[in-house]
Amino acid sequence: MFDISTLADQLTLGPDGIWRSIQQESISYPSGGNEACLQIEESSFWFRHRNACIAAAVRNFPPGSGELIFDIGGGNGFVSRGLNQAGFDTALVEPGPCGAVNAKRRGIPTVICATTRSAGFKPSTLGAVGLFDVIEHIEDDLQFLKEIRELVKLGGRLYLTVPAYRMLWSAEDAAAGHFRRYTRASIASLVQRAGFAVEYSSYLFRFLPLPIFLFRALPYRLGIGRSRNDAAETAEDHRPPQGRAAALLDALLARELGHVEHRRHMVFGGSCLLVANAR
Repeated sequence: MFDISTLADQLTLGPDGIWRSIQQESISYPSGGNEACLQIEESSFWFRHRNACIAAAVRNFPPGSGELIFDIGGGNGFVSRGLNQAGFDTALVEPGPCGAVNAKRRGIPTVICATTRSAGFKPSTLGAVGLFDVIEHIEDDLQFLKEIRELVKLGGRLYLTVPAYRMLWSAEDAAAGHFRRYTRASIASLVQRAGFAVEYSSYLFRFLPLPIFLFRALPYRLGIGRSRNDAAETAEDHRPPQGRAAALLDALLARELGHVEHRRHMVFGGSCLLVANAR
């Protein structure tokens, strides 16, 4: 296990192997969010494909030799585990106690139950940071990214994903504690203003904007959107299709993954993927 105390001075290692902050900080994330995700991550085509694309991007733009990827706001450790399986060492930073415990149970070696502030990370000590569907939960996203930049070593890497397009805003975004959705251009601009240089960016899930607009965003605008308190409905959204539909979905996802693996940029999609380095 990596000795995190060399990088952060406000953490203590508990008997369960989880590093915890001596302080607490409020976060903009539903209290039951991690448990809800835990129920669908393993079977969700969306979570699996995002993991595959993230791993491909990291292989193309790897962290420095011996550097951990700090998966900040990493929830239950689904992405961290995927990166570990792809051969990259990670440290999960998750302020929610439930998510941190779930990540430890998943076998993530280094789990930190804290925010970047409450952990007390020292400036210019992190070699790589992952923010996977995190920034949309932060009200002042620019200030947050500037704070992340202060923690990252010169030349260190930033990997991130965010939901795409304001026109796709729906009840799901509100329930998840989102403040906004992005375009590829807007997230690139934000990252650059925070002190990073963009190395690669692309949209993902090219087939999702139309169904999201028709079945989520448009009903929400018309005031007829369904309640997102129904866990069964959420699970249904993430359940992979069967038969011919499954074969079509697999082909679409494989083609997208090929684009990321070959560093090609997709110009439309339901999510944005970006890699940058600290300049």
